[in-house]
Amino acid sequence: MAAIQLNNVIKRYGKGPKANQVIHGVNADISAGEFIVIVGPSGCGKSTLLRMVAGLEEISDGEISINGRVVNDLEPAERDIAMVFQNYALYPHMSVFDNMAYGLKIAKVPVDEIKVRVDKAAKILELGHLLERKPRELSGGQRQRVAMGRAIVRQPQVFLFDEPLSNLDAKLRAQTRLEIQKLHRELGITSLFVTHDQVEAMTLAQRMMVMHAGVMEQFGTPDEVYHRPASTFVASFIGAPPMNLIAIDSVALDVLSALAGATFHSQKPASAAMLGIRPEHLQLHAGGGSEGCALQVEMSEMLGAERLLYARLGEQLMIVRVEEAAVSPQPGDTIRVSPREGRVHWFDAKGKRIQ
Repeated sequence: MAAIQLNNVIKRYGKGPKANQVIHGVNADISAGEFIVIVGPSGCGKSTLLRMVAGLEEISDGEISINGRVVNDLEPAERDIAMVFQNYALYPHMSVFDNMAYGLKIAKVPVDEIKVRVDKAAKILELGHLLERKPRELSGGQRQRVAMGRAIVRQPQVFLFDEPLSNLDAKLRAQTRLEIQKLHRELGITSLFVTHDQVEAMTLAQRMMVMHAGVMEQFGTPDEVYHRPASTFVASFIGAPPMNLIAIDSVALDVLSALAGATFHSQKPASAAMLGIRPEHLQLHAGGGSEGCALQVEMSEMLGAERLLYARLGEQLMIVRVEEAAVSPQPGDTIRVSPREGRVHWFDAKGKRIQ
């Protein structure tokens, strides 16, 4: 296990005034044994950041330290890390055992120790009965476990995962997530895991780093990121469906007051430009009373145990999440909603959270 420090890490492609900067001064202190997920949309710089930690990309500025040692100028083999890729990268002509043992053979580890390490990793990943098979005889989930096993036998200080579940179907992704969680509990090795899937991020991370356009928007626990998003980008990216965001100057003040109730007048910061409410934090008022704010339903999605109501507030489309049995309005019906106590978020004109 090793702690990792990212100190103002910057990545540029090219030189001079035409250089394209893709990572903008990322700072993070990662404790030994932590499982960190780097999440964001395609092109946000998450894989580039991981590859800089791995030594596969040069660092333009700043420092990366692993276990107290600056690794900026070290080759990947000198960093004591192991990486699991999206495409498995298995040797097709080798058995599962030989694929897992190959790196150890290159490192001239004694044959007896190689067998002990491979057998131990195979037991953890439930691959013992597959050690003699070739990759073509395995399912996608089994191949990914072999790739993880190859990393485990290295006994590195740091695991790096670059979207390792992207090639798996939904059921296998869920199963493999559980296996990765179990693996981390057993081994306790510091891990960085890159994904664009917020479900993977929320379920796997002890802390998560939300990236957007090369900038680290927020670094915190899944609970902090979900319940106290640092920006409108985080609020809209983390959560499915996303947070309802309402520009204060785009809706009449009396309508906003009806929507947010006493919160709007008593708690609205002077610099607030945006009001945010998550769909599950809007409560539905039964009957024909005047409580809350009136919305006109445009569509209803039945998702089993819950229902999503898409309703119009002027030009603003709102999403309300309710229990499936609670209500079943039809398009054109009017519903009345208000936020639950303490569940309103405020953002300034730059999209940053106002505490």
